[in-house]
Amino acid sequence: MALTRVDWEDLPAATRGAIEKHTGRVRSARTVSEGLNSSVAMLLSTEVGPVFVKGLRRAYPRRWTQDMEWMVNPYVTGVAPRVLWRIEEEWDLLGFEAVEGRHAVYEPDSADLPRLMHTMAALGKMQCPDLPLKTAEDRWGPYVTEPEQASWFVGGRLLHTDYNPLNVLISGRRALLIDWAWPTKGAGWIDPACLVIRLIAGGHTAEQAERAVSGLPAWEGAPVEGLDVFSAASVRLWQEIEGAASTSWTAGMAEAACMWQTYRGVAA
Repeated sequence: MALTRVDWEDLPAATRGAIEKHTGRVRSARTVSEGLNSSVAMLLSTEVGPVFVKGLRRAYPRRWTQDMEWMVNPYVTGVAPRVLWRIEEEWDLLGFEAVEGRHAVYEPDSADLPRLMHTMAALGKMQCPDLPLKTAEDRWGPYVTEPEQASWFVGGRLLHTDYNPLNVLISGRRALLIDWAWPTKGAGWIDPACLVIRLIAGGHTAEQAERAVSGLPAWEGAPVEGLDVFSAASVRLWQEIEGAASTSWTAGMAEAACMWQTYRGVAA
């Protein structure tokens, strides 16, 4: 469920003052409507230039997503906007370099997809830094039918895993990955596999979606059996998510996962 947005004027005076210690005077603030997982999401015009701020109350149960972004950002600055500072008081806020752009379009033949593939190829070359991240076998292991199947997901690559088009910012000829709430260590082909399901939800057939990621080195080396296991596990995962919070987008993701599983000829 999307969180209610909090505007600049609604933040405590002490929090606004803490932000202005980093930015100088805030001249104007525009709350961003897109996105689901932050109470604060605003673009500030400041004395030091534009800054994007996102965050949650410190008491919020999923505030740990802020920890993930703060921890991983120094390692992904080539494919993501830089975090400039962090405030941890009543609110946990991250200040990012502001990047002009728009969210990606996932329709078939979208001109955004080659830009995203370039970014994913760069990410796919990155070894996972030595950080306390979740592993892919931990995340998707509960959704396999035999415990040993989770071994397909083991690897040493840094994965983004959440390819919601709202998490891909198209800026000129670049595609930047934002919202690193779920960084994961695992097999490199898992990121393209996560994108395949998103592309199907965006209007691709399963065949078109696999073709779209086919040029990624991580996908070219993906084990067929591993992909089959992952597709079946993804169905169970998205059906669980849809059962817990039935919305049009969770239902769409569950349906897309089923379409991919059927295309791969994997038994339910």
